[in-house]
Amino acid sequence: MLAFGVLVALGQSDIPHVYEVENTGSQLALPVMPEPDQLPVIRELPDALEDVNSFADWQKRRSDIAHMIQHYGIGEKPVVEPSQVKAHMEGDTALVVDVTVNGQTLTLRSVINYPKTGQPPYALMIGTSMISLPKQLFENRPIATMTYHESQVNDYSQWRPHHDRGEHNFDRLYPNLVANGAYSEWAWGLSRLIDGLQQLGPEITKIDTRHIGVTGCSYAGKMALYCGAFDERVALTIAQEPGGGGAAAWRKSHESKENVENIDKTDYHWFLESQREHFKGDSVYQLPYDQHELCAMVCPRALLLLGNPDYPWLADDAMQPSAEAANKVWERFGIGDRMDWSIIGGHMHCQLPEVQFPIVEKFIDRFLLEK
Repeated sequence: MLAFGVLVALGQSDIPHVYEVENTGSQLALPVMPEPDQLPVIRELPDALEDVNSFADWQKRRSDIAHMIQHYGIGEKPVVEPSQVKAHMEGDTALVVDVTVNGQTLTLRSVINYPKTGQPPYALMIGTSMISLPKQLFENRPIATMTYHESQVNDYSQWRPHHDRGEHNFDRLYPNLVANGAYSEWAWGLSRLIDGLQQLGPEITKIDTRHIGVTGCSYAGKMALYCGAFDERVALTIAQEPGGGGAAAWRKSHESKENVENIDKTDYHWFLESQREHFKGDSVYQLPYDQHELCAMVCPRALLLLGNPDYPWLADDAMQPSAEAANKVWERFGIGDRMDWSIIGGHMHCQLPEVQFPIVEKFIDRFLLEK
């Protein structure tokens, strides 16, 4: 085993802050996925660092976690070849990405809002559905912003008319993946926007693809977390009040004395229906992973989790131990300061209080602007 002290001695500069590819483990062999009834009971949070003796081992472990989450939790995020993506700018600010699979084309369109300060290429913060972080955090910084309109991929909503499984734009391209939950499909879509930015390059987009962040709140906080976890080109993930099924560990929310979003009480348009079938109730202890490992998939890139205990449904009492368990992965490699969390009440849902501004600004400045 490579001693922890040796890892620290290597220095943070030897461990990347971000990667140029979506999935560094794409060529690794797939792990064996047992049938759910053959899985062992694991009462405590599973060890995210199982079989990890050095940073070199993390790539394989991260890949295994990603496959478990897809297989048992959200469904497959399919691989897209570069030749299947065509991007262009519509006018000076609108990014348009066409993805063609199985003879079907899905079009993504998002407007890039450029800053009034600094020089291109700019860092970019992408909001899943919207950016709920206060505008003043970006107004005086050389950071472009963009909204990812996830309904262009899967238009499911809890509040407006929507299509059902099998009827979404994603399903036209992948009719064999109609059982997917929305989070795998939404993560797929954000990756295609990044494909488009990379394809066009900074001379056309004015965007520095080495400094991309993603953020969202509530159901979109979950979305931001899945998007950041499953695409290693995202340098900074800020998941704001993501609730159960986001950063909160399923095991811990199952044990909560509050009425919280847990594996039995979540929206199953977002997840595989089979997750509820196989892991409901005490069967949650047979889930081979937990949400702290979704968080850990972001490592060695930067992750900030924001909670609000005034809303028990968000299961922040389950996010706290999950964050602590996830942080051990960053700490194992001597980069614990790349991940943090802040759980503070006294404000409305998705309304960041001023007391949390400093920690958000610290992560934005360090990981998007390299201050």
